[in-house]
Amino acid sequence: MTRDADVLLSDGSAVHLRPIHPEDAPAIVELHSRMSERTRYLRYFSPYPRIPERDLARFVNVDHHDREAFVIVSGARIMAVGRYERLGPESEEAEVAFVVEDAHQGRGIGSVLLEHLADAARENGITRFVAEVLPENSGMLRVFSDFGYQVHRKYADGVVHLGFPIAPTEKSREVQESREQRTESRSIARLLHPRAVAVYGASASGQGVGAAILGHLRDGGYTGTIVPVHRSAERVAGLPAYTSAVDARAEVDLALIAVPPEGVADAVADAAAAGAGGLVVVSAGFAEAGAPGALAQRALIDAAHAAGLRVVGPNCLGIANTDPTVRLNATLAPRLPAAGRVGFFSQSGALGVALLAEAERRGLGLSSFVSAGNRADVSGNDLLQYWQDDPGTDAVLLYLETFGNPRKFARLARRMSRIKPVVAVASATRPAGLAGDLPGPDTRAVTALFARSGVIRVDTVAELFDVGLLLAHQPLPAGRRIAIVGNSSALSGLAVAACRANGLTVAEGYPSDISPQAGAHEFADALADAAVDDRADALVVVFAPPLPGQLPDEDADFTAALGSVALAGEKPTVATFLLGRLPPRVPAYPSVEEAVRALGRVAGYADWLRQPAGVLPTLSGVDPSAAEVEREPADLLAAYGITVEPSGSATTVEEALAAAGALGYPVALKAAGGALRHRIDLGAVRLALADEEDLRAAYRELESAFGPRVLVQSMVPPGVACTIEVVEDPAFGPVVGFGLGGVASELLGDLAWRAAPLTDRAAAALVDEPRAAPLLHGYRGSAPVDRDGLIDLLLRVGRLADEHPRVRALSLNPVLARPDGITVLHASVETGEAGIRPDTGPRRLHSA
Repeated sequence: MTRDADVLLSDGSAVHLRPIHPEDAPAIVELHSRMSERTRYLRYFSPYPRIPERDLARFVNVDHHDREAFVIVSGARIMAVGRYERLGPESEEAEVAFVVEDAHQGRGIGSVLLEHLADAARENGITRFVAEVLPENSGMLRVFSDFGYQVHRKYADGVVHLGFPIAPTEKSREVQESREQRTESRSIARLLHPRAVAVYGASASGQGVGAAILGHLRDGGYTGTIVPVHRSAERVAGLPAYTSAVDARAEVDLALIAVPPEGVADAVADAAAAGAGGLVVVSAGFAEAGAPGALAQRALIDAAHAAGLRVVGPNCLGIANTDPTVRLNATLAPRLPAAGRVGFFSQSGALGVALLAEAERRGLGLSSFVSAGNRADVSGNDLLQYWQDDPGTDAVLLYLETFGNPRKFARLARRMSRIKPVVAVASATRPAGLAGDLPGPDTRAVTALFARSGVIRVDTVAELFDVGLLLAHQPLPAGRRIAIVGNSSALSGLAVAACRANGLTVAEGYPSDISPQAGAHEFADALADAAVDDRADALVVVFAPPLPGQLPDEDADFTAALGSVALAGEKPTVATFLLGRLPPRVPAYPSVEEAVRALGRVAGYADWLRQPAGVLPTLSGVDPSAAEVEREPADLLAAYGITVEPSGSATTVEEALAAAGALGYPVALKAAGGALRHRIDLGAVRLALADEEDLRAAYRELESAFGPRVLVQSMVPPGVACTIEVVEDPAFGPVVGFGLGGVASELLGDLAWRAAPLTDRAAAALVDEPRAAPLLHGYRGSAPVDRDGLIDLLLRVGRLADEHPRVRALSLNPVLARPDGITVLHASVETGEAGIRPDTGPRRLHSA
């Protein structure tokens, strides 16, 4: 695999990491010359004023196996070097060291180098790093001690000797993910809180995209400095213009680029020279335009990252921050929704203006907005990292068209959703990319996979705003019991039906129907009673306008009555109110079905939030180092503590007899065709064959019906047949499916799915979720099976799937579950090229 990677430093800026090259020798000498005497002394334990030619040749020539070295570069300048060297042939230990230029120390470069060096070393059979550090080198000692490895220290001869295993640990992953969150969050913060914005492509005539975005920035009340960049004009949009952003002598943090594609590179270079931290590239003509555009897009990202810049776009609508201290409208939308506490990410540039207009129409206030366009760099994952700690954001809405790094999305969403709700419009279909007709999650299961990450998945943009309104203005429901209050029995009946369809329960004593002739006070009393009713967790209010002349008081203010209850914050309230305009913080919907559906989505999220997070339990008898995917499935499974009942294959009756003799009678005889192997209903299985005579007779019958290939297996006690599947899904990586065996389950697709690896709670949910699961738990007086044994088996399968990317599909079928244990009768494994697991390994920026 390529070791090149764009990475973020602790201040949110991007740099490039790559293996060292022999031609780097002059740059290494320059780096050495820029180091202070103290830095050279701390690294080499001596003044080391110059690098001898012999040392220089050794530094830049490595074999990338026993000796490896990485450099951190910004443009053509090398800022740091890290290396390891194996301690002797075939040794599992290597010495590690790195040095960072003085001007760039304290930016997290050492930890990035250590991550990538450890990853490369593990691939080359190295399991442990050692290092020698002077006691006064506190920065280097901190890099090792803060990383999450179990570091052993020894002081001798004036030097601190360190040693530590480099296998990832729970602590090291936690440290790595925490650093990832901070760096990615800071890189987005630089975009959304710029001190000055440079605008490229705004015409002096006021025409075109660039002029529009400049006008929106100016008219939106941006509190920072606007720097129009123009080749010849002295003023643009009434503002002083500059031939280069550098000339403005402003603290430029953000550049808006709306020039033709061929001019983007020059704009990037100028913005970088001015010290910008990020770009918003509105210009089109990149990957969306075909292969040449894709190459231009790759060059854009490479140039931006080399200069330390993040990129929103290209082909995007722009970004916005409604914070009164910023008031940034760097978008093509002339108006932004009011300031609020909802973050909004849209991949689509074309739909972005319409989405913002709809948010404004619905009264949904936004904290910040990003349209990623081609999503060549900044993605929804980056925004989740930023919004997690943003004090101005309480909920997040995502409009997703594709996944860049779905495994990372699931990880971030699980963490984020414990803090703030995430609502996403996303395709529920499995993307193209798998060869063959592998089984996998259907639309319902994909929705469930989202839900297991805490994400509220919706089907339409309208529903995105429906749920967003409820989350923005109302508390979460404490349960699923719904009080329905209204003045129309017809609308109340619709609400009852909608509650049932969305998994909600109508609370005892409801619906509460008041008379169409009832006044505002009676309506308010009914609502107030429901709001304090312990039997209800949420309110659905339905109100139809009275007929003329029905009310004694034609000026009755029903909206105020509803507003007083809905805004009290006691219980979440949704309304279908067909009379007047409700207060903006009361979620109102044009139909009862939409109101209840939004409430059902939020209730599901509240249920998830109340459940404790699962853990990855320690499993006994697991030895990943003994697992070879090229070996027989039974051997691979055995490395994870999974035993497959022995069997023997045969193509003649004599071979079948020999296999039975080796296994011992009684035996079972099965047709060996994959689709027939366990089809007792088709006569493809013969059980309890007591001796050679029984086996000969059974073989003749199977041979005539299904062919000569058979399997011979020892008899085991009967149980409930189950099936366990693993597939490599393009959207979620490895996913584990569980269901009960049999044609009916296959026909109905009655499998539950979870992404690997499985937590204890995920494995338990897999066992209980299939519609046929009651057969496992003592249905109609039968004895419950060993549920703990099934959970343990699923945990082992999930870990195997997660740790072996070359396993593209795995099947355990049948698995017999009994009260006294679990037996796996058959296993099959399909291997191939390692599936892409972009959320594993050291930190790196993943472009689309």
